[in-house]
Amino acid sequence: MTRLTLGSASAVTPKMLKKAGFARKERASRVKIWTGTLLTLVVVLPIVFVRVLPIPSANEQSLSQRMIPPLTDGHLFGTDQLGRDLLARVMYGGQVSLLIGVLAVVISGTIGIILGSLAGYYGGKVDGIISRLIEAQLSLPLLMMLLLVVALFGSSVPVITFVIAIANWPEPARLTRSLVIVEREKPYVEAARVLGVKRVGILVKHVLPNVIAQAIVVVLLLLAQAVLLESALSFLGAGPQRPFPTWGRIISDGQDVIASAWWLVTLPGIVIAVLVVGVNLLGDGLRDFTRRKKASK
Repeated sequence: MTRLTLGSASAVTPKMLKKAGFARKERASRVKIWTGTLLTLVVVLPIVFVRVLPIPSANEQSLSQRMIPPLTDGHLFGTDQLGRDLLARVMYGGQVSLLIGVLAVVISGTIGIILGSLAGYYGGKVDGIISRLIEAQLSLPLLMMLLLVVALFGSSVPVITFVIAIANWPEPARLTRSLVIVEREKPYVEAARVLGVKRVGILVKHVLPNVIAQAIVVVLLLLAQAVLLESALSFLGAGPQRPFPTWGRIISDGQDVIASAWWLVTLPGIVIAVLVVGVNLLGDGLRDFTRRKKASK
């Protein structure tokens, strides 16, 4: 029988380590992060810097160039029924859609993290009230609720942003609540109590810093949902009104001529799909990364 001595070589080779499940998951999360980042930037960067790009205005019409196919006469995405450059429409429309999505996600994430942390840390009646609010919110038909609120208060950008934010806050609230419940039972929390630290101080200075990274990842994933909700509202005619060229309205305007001008629906839809897939891959990769990092600690 052979014995392993202190100086003997390990039986675990680098090749075996690369095939290990943990290593495969780490490589998969890296691929998700890089792929998601690339897809997201492909859409977001041109939208952010659209005003310095050599493209015409989104509302500049030329009836002599109506319904031009893509890659024709300098129009990368072609033109619409009024001769407007479709690429410019998509880029400027993306500014409105992303603005609404980002603001809605920031508001919903802030509300969700605050209420979820209060419910998870204090428990009792506070947890009961917030949990019932979450259940009530999740039980409502989302799109019907959004259409009702927009019909009552109008379809301005602030109203739609607020409506989407209110619709999305339960997700980060539920996750934050569960994470805080786990954290509050750890020894460092009890040690802080013994030292006389107030409950609010423990929550803000000690508990939240340990859960905020995972909560922010879920908030990032909500960006794709917020953009889809805004596009759905605009497609149904309940989004920001003209002259805002939102993604949903661009697709809605092109559906009547889809048989003869397929690009009016297909290309904006591809842009939305690329952004949604990119954000979801990026969020999934970051979520896996934060989980492994916390587990290693």
